[in-house]
Amino acid sequence: MAFRFRLGAETVRCIVKEMLQVIWRRLQPQELPVPDRETSEHIVNGFYERWQFSLCADAIDGKHVQLKAPTNSGSQYFNYKGHHSIVLMATCDARSKFVVIDGGAFGSSSDGGIFQDSNFFQLLRSNKLHLPDPKKISNTNVEVPYVFVGDEAFPLLENLMRPFPRRDLSDDIRIFNYRLSRARKQIECAFGILSRM
Repeated sequence: MAFRFRLGAETVRCIVKEMLQVIWRRLQPQELPVPDRETSEHIVNGFYERWQFSLCADAIDGKHVQLKAPTNSGSQYFNYKGHHSIVLMATCDARSKFVVIDGGAFGSSSDGGIFQDSNFFQLLRSNKLHLPDPKKISNTNVEVPYVFVGDEAFPLLENLMRPFPRRDLSDDIRIFNYRLSRARKQIECAFGILSRM
């Protein structure tokens, strides 16, 4: 672009960055608003109705977006798949619609590490994500918090579930892992839809 418009590369970089910030400020509130309690409740109902997973607020995962290695970047962008990338961390609802996105992490970082460095993690840890209050499981007096579901790369937290390790599993745990996996696959479907556009 710098060559085409006869501008310096740094000037073009600044223009693109500033333009993207303006687009984000204008479109984010209407296209990707921060979910409120009502929206979260609607998402939870969707996960239960479609995938039989109770109290699931969103599915979360990271997607490596392949790119040409930036100059003098060393191995920061080089990932375990053998190419250079940046990581798009996102959550989605039961119909694979993105709810939260966080992009731009180095490809060499793990999903769990990127998650713990994200604004989303800080909001989750400080209870500022507008999740509904914990709810009693049917036929019991046990209150359970609303959760996000992820794969083995994510830490196990009060509001983040991951599958049990896959060794010597009882039937109940196998069924739990199966249902969690069905709910979690929605984020993989969302990334698949995005990459085909």
